[in-house]
Amino acid sequence: MSNKPIAALLASHMEGDDEQFLSIILQFAAQEARHGRTDEAAKLKELVQSARDRRRVSPPSGQTPIPMARPRGELQGLVDSSYPKVTLSSMVLSRDARERLMRVIRQQQSRAALRDHGHVPTTHMLLVGPPGTGKTMTAAAIAGELHLPLFTVRLEALFSRFLGETAAKLRLLFDQIAQVRGVYLLDEFDAIGSRRAATNDVGEIRRVLNSVLAFMEEPNSTDSLVIAATNHVEILDSALARRFDEVIEYALPDASAARTVIESRLGKFRLHARSWKKVSAAAEGLSQGELCRAADQVVRDAILAKADKVTGAGLENALKARQAVQRRFRSQSEL
Repeated sequence: MSNKPIAALLASHMEGDDEQFLSIILQFAAQEARHGRTDEAAKLKELVQSARDRRRVSPPSGQTPIPMARPRGELQGLVDSSYPKVTLSSMVLSRDARERLMRVIRQQQSRAALRDHGHVPTTHMLLVGPPGTGKTMTAAAIAGELHLPLFTVRLEALFSRFLGETAAKLRLLFDQIAQVRGVYLLDEFDAIGSRRAATNDVGEIRRVLNSVLAFMEEPNSTDSLVIAATNHVEILDSALARRFDEVIEYALPDASAARTVIESRLGKFRLHARSWKKVSAAAEGLSQGELCRAADQVVRDAILAKADKVTGAGLENALKARQAVQRRFRSQSEL
């Protein structure tokens, strides 16, 4: 191979142009065939076809999202990016929540067809419910289903003591939403979405909220999904709540859902059927996150003890410990 095609290969690699890279390989394969080296040419063509097939069927987990994977300037401290692999099938959701989330995913997957008919897919979602019920995980699962990057906005970094700077940072964020397709998560959204008429409000918070309201009205040419999550829907401004296409409520799991969560987390460490009555009683009122932490604890204990199962008493005690922690936090918050 001469220096010229080698240089072209290096250039396409450095620029991240995979298709150009493969095209150069095919040109070299054609050259090999012209020189009678048909076996080598066939092998190269097979490798190129295999690479293209993998790109079509595989999620872009190895891709580098640009430009937001490495946010620059002021956005560097505002946004964290990732490519989640979790999907909705791994979550325990109510039937209504699952159906509504799948509808959003179908709309996003067929967004071109919707636009052909003058419609756009759902782009703004509000997830409400107690902590640990799966709101944050839902954002990751939607990103995983759509093979899109998840951009988690660090709301605490938005606020500035300088007048107008917070709104300017929001402007940068919403500009990126309009330019780079992805799933954008604004967790603990009540931090910026509190009611404008709140008695303890300050002028800067009102200005921030007004900016959010204005930005959410802007067209989103990338069809990026903006997902806001809050534990305190009661303090959200009503004008803001109306900007969301979907509002999905999450609740603490009932006995059946709690058992599903625990069984899924225990994996191969099965629990005897007779133990579930006491375990279910100990699990009542705990969130999915708390159930997972309790199950993880007894699984780790079983692994270190080289046991092939977990005991009902061990799991029950772990769940009661999580209950005690929750009661302690609740009592402190009421002081």
